Amino acid sequence: MYPLRRNRRLRTNESIRSLVRETVISPNDFIVPLFVVEGKNVKEEIGSMPGYFRLSLDLLEKEVKELWNLGLKSVLLFVKVSEELKDNAGKEALNPEGLMQRSIKTVKNAVPEMIVMTDVALDPYSKFGHDGIIADGKVLNDDTTAVLAEMSLSHAKAGADIVAPSDMMDGRIFEMRSLLEDEGFHDTAIMSYSAKYASAFYGPFRDALDSAPVDAANIPKDKKTYQMDPSNREEAIRETLMDIEEGADIVMVKPGLCYLDIVRDIRNAVNIPVAVYQVSGEYAMIKAAAEKGWLDHDAVMLEQLTAIKRAGANMIASYFAKEAVQLIS
Repeated sequence: MYPLRRNRRLRTNESIRSLVRETVISPNDFIVPLFVVEGKNVKEEIGSMPGYFRLSLDLLEKEVKELWNLGLKSVLLFVKVSEELKDNAGKEALNPEGLMQRSIKTVKNAVPEMIVMTDVALDPYSKFGHDGIIADGKVLNDDTTAVLAEMSLSHAKAGADIVAPSDMMDGRIFEMRSLLEDEGFHDTAIMSYSAKYASAFYGPFRDALDSAPVDAANIPKDKKTYQMDPSNREEAIRETLMDIEEGADIVMVKPGLCYLDIVRDIRNAVNIPVAVYQVSGEYAMIKAAAEKGWLDHDAVMLEQLTAIKRAGANMIASYFAKEAVQLIS
């Protein structure tokens, strides 16, 4: 009781504060999302994500070497697919010489120790901008999961360490795990986007890959029939536990900041690693506000990342990863 117990004694200076600090950010906490495009010497800034770029394979090689030297050990690959290669079946996603497959090999050749995670979803390959095959105005679940399983196998054959399905189709983890096991890829891990919400924070990402749902007749206008309702909490636990039963090695919550209650709920409910994706909209808001001079960019960035880890994340996919590591080191 006061005055015998004065909590401020342990806040007196930075040395004491750092000694008793409960949550510490390090390079080991981060997954670095990277966007890849065709071409050579291509570095295209994403308009809605200031300071973030689409990279051609030659510059991807340079980037992963730099990331490794900063202590960052994991990348999550996304590819921007040419319009002429998009269809409603995900055919290009299975091309052994496709951009994703070549990207995996590029990273592994450049830095063999780098953990390569890959996005497994059909929206970059879909002419409709959806995460699945569409028929009669609906996204087909089972037809889609069959393609996603083949897509995961293709990534594993190219050298991916972890495949990361971001689609939210029912049963896709079981289909993927079963096929990977049947084909002998026992060590290829699955990081499931288990609690991915139908969020309004994804806009800049869809600009980056040109993967927003198209506005056309008989095409779902959004992804609310398969991504989770932001109003729901207990559903996230059910989704996550089902994915673990089906074979997920890591589970993810997406987005981050608005869903820290979900992160803590899942952390308390499971005994496997929990990832959080700090998404493009969260990144863009900080960049825009800092550009206006309305907040301290670095301080807010680190505060948000600390909050995500404090909530229970074992790893954070963040567009701030490189900046954060450079700052804390």
